[in-house]
Amino acid sequence: MLNTVQLELFGLEDTHRLGRLLGQSAQDGDVLALDGPLGAGKTSLTQGLAAGLGVPGRVLSPTFAMVMVHEGGRLPLVHADLYRVGDPSELDELGWDEHIAGGGVVAVEWAGRFPGALPKDHLALRLDGLGDSRDVVLESTGPRGARWATAVVNGWRAGE
Repeated sequence: MLNTVQLELFGLEDTHRLGRLLGQSAQDGDVLALDGPLGAGKTSLTQGLAAGLGVPGRVLSPTFAMVMVHEGGRLPLVHADLYRVGDPSELDELGWDEHIAGGGVVAVEWAGRFPGALPKDHLALRLDGLGDSRDVVLESTGPRGARWATAVVNGWRAGE
């Protein structure tokens, strides 16, 4: 079972490619916890994820809306941004539990702010670095996350 793996991304194209692989291998109920500094590429990676799921239209950062639901792809994509959430009680106002349990794929930017709000079995992805080179650490927290990470890493190494 794959627990932790590190990849290196070179530019926006690699960030989108990794996201597409995530979307292509995602299954109903998968949760992706995204962390990294401002400008590290969390939203860009989620745009690739949406493309891999076949979600039509533009996917923008939900910083002010906090949660956006994108439908029309192979699976729905729930894109959340917890940057502006100040207290865990605010998650209830966002319908957090329903989004997590509602099916589709959930991508959570700034997930590290409220780790207890995530299901125990998810895939954590940390982006570090700015500019053309980024280090990515994928960490699975259970068998579902491990299955997803393994599929993505195998696709990455195969040059898909």
